[in-house]
Order: sequence, then structure tokens, then C-alpha cells
Amino acid sequence: MPDLRRVLSCAAPYGKGGLGQHFAQLVEEARSSGALARYFSPRPKAGDAAGHPIALWTTKALYRVPPVRFSTSIRTHIKGEEVDRRVASALSTEDAAGGAAFVGFGGKSLRSFRRARALGFGRLELVVANTHVDRIRHQHEWARRDSGIGDSWLSEGERRKTLWEYEEADRILVHSDYVRQSLVEGGVPEAKLRRMDLEVDARFVPPTERPDDGVFRVVYVGRVDGTKGVPLLLRAFAALPLEDKELTVVGGPSSRALRKALEQAQAETGRVVVAPGDPLEALQRADVFVHPTYEDGFGYAPMEALACGTPVVVTEDTGMKEHVREGESGYVVPTGDLEALVERMLHVHRHPLARTASFLSPTRPPAPNLAAA
Repeated sequence: MPDLRRVLSCAAPYGKGGLGQHFAQLVEEARSSGALARYFSPRPKAGDAAGHPIALWTTKALYRVPPVRFSTSIRTHIKGEEVDRRVASALSTEDAAGGAAFVGFGGKSLRSFRRARALGFGRLELVVANTHVDRIRHQHEWARRDSGIGDSWLSEGERRKTLWEYEEADRILVHSDYVRQSLVEGGVPEAKLRRMDLEVDARFVPPTERPDDGVFRVVYVGRVDGTKGVPLLLRAFAALPLEDKELTVVGGPSSRALRKALEQAQAETGRVVVAPGDPLEALQRADVFVHPTYEDGFGYAPMEALACGTPVVVTEDTGMKEHVREGESGYVVPTGDLEALVERMLHVHRHPLARTASFLSPTRPPAPNLAAA
């Protein structure tokens, strides 16, 4: 059966961050199969005629206004609403021709779905990048209790909107067993779910050589906030009983509270480095990557570490845990467990894992053709 033409939308810039990488893969899979009609993004791929930019003037203006500028959840909801409204207004009967599929991301697509349905699109596909929205709420509240920092990106408005999207979607795309199971447990019909495999960029490869100066290097890459377990990592690193150690945090703090926590850790140990920018060098130099998240649907950064031949310590609440070979490429620890994080880091220091090649499987099964009916 021929592929449906596909119109896609995402609130992230093409290829930027985990969500943007996820979106870029969907766009390119549709393009390679000849099914790409067009796509919407705040910043499409440069020079791409199929990409249509979304102007976020309202979002940019409101981001400067308290309390919006200080609330991650309010900022996330405002941006998602503006993206959804602008995409919905841009959709046309020409887009829907032939019963095309409209593809949108969770929490950002309800108005677009309803407009697409009215225009005659043949299928609505929802990309669920995280676990069931009620599980996210539970996990983020757990992180707040543990860290004392309330920086969840999930608002009640986005939660309700996402629940409606689960109902209205004809197909829901997931990328890990962790996400799939959470949706089934949350009452989403399993018949709606389709698995896709995400891939890391080919530039993430093992280095030709690694530092040999006796320093034990720990790295974290990603959003620097409480829901990702960064405060817990700072405590675990401080408790690590090693003289020659270094923690590199690649990313910028999402709140004042995290900025203060990082500054305090730097002042107390002198061994914490904050290095926003390209993570490749940090991943290639590291002895271990630690991903202490309380909830993550996939986890591009730890997958990139594995591709660089760097072992990982991750929690039970990340979708990429299924790619960790226990004792070979890393370890999975209970979420929120300080002692387990310290013990596993110390174990990697005392019993280094082989780091001469990529830890990713060289013989991965081909990803399903999600455009197929």
C-alpha cells in the first residue's frame, strides 16, 4: 500500500535538542520514502523548501514578563499553544489532499488535530516523546520532593490537552518500551501504538585516544533541572570518595535554584565544570556518563555517550535503559537513589569498562516504516 503524504509539526527547531533531533528523523524518513509534503518548525532546516517557519512573536514577548520568565511550565505551555494555533491556521485543503497524515507532538497538537480532521486528513498521528502525561506529573512531583526545586515543564493545562490528544489520535508513535508501557497502563489502547527507533548522529564515535592522567571524569549532558536529577548528581559527585575527580555539566541551568546549586557545588569542590555547547569532546573524554533523571522518554545524551564508547549509569525511569548491557556498557540504578549512584560510579572507577569501540549494537533491526498504512 503506498505511503500517505505527511505534514509534520514540532515546537522545537529542526535538529536542535532531543525533541528537534526526534523531529528531524521523522522529517527525513518521510522525505526518503517520498511521502514528505511539508513541515512546520520555529526554525526549519536551512534552505529546505519543505520547511515552513512558525513565527513565535507572542511567545517571545511574554517570555520577558514575570512570572512567565521564571516559570518553566508556563513558558512551555505558552510556546506550545502558539505553535499549535499557528499550525492549525496554516493547514489547508491542499495539505489534506489524498487523505494525508498529519503528525504532531504531544501537548502541542490538539488544535492542529481538530483543524486537520475538519479539512479531511486521513490520519492523525501523535508523537509521544515522554511517558504518559500522568506519569510525568507523578515523577516530576517526586523530583520536587527530593530536590526541593519545583521546575517541572508540565502545566495542568498541558496535561489536560495531552489527554485529549491521546483520545483524538488515530496512531501514537513511541520510541521505547518504557513509554509504551506507561501509555498502556494509563489507559491508551495498545492498538494505537506504533514503535519507532531513534538514532544518534553519526559524528558520535569513540576517540582515537583518551586522557590518561588519573582523573576520574564524570559527565552529564542535557537539560539542567530537578526533573533530570541534576541536584541528586551534584550530591552524589560530592560524596564520591575520590581525590582526583571532575564533573562536567554540559548545558545551562533552567532556573535560579539550579544556578545557585551549581555555583555552590563549584565553590565547595572546585571540581565541577559547567560547559554549555557541543558535548562531543566531553563525552569522548569521560570515564562515565551519569543520567540520573526522574523521567525521560528516551535520552539522546546517554545514547550519544554509548556511541562514543563511554559507559553510562542511568535510572530505571529512562527509555534508553533498554540499550544498556548491564556490566558491559553500564548500569541501571533505582531512580532517586543517592547511594546507588555513588556506588556505581565508584564501581566504574575501580573496574573500568572497555571503551575502545561504540557500545551501541552494530546490528540494529531496521526501523519500521511509520508512513505505511
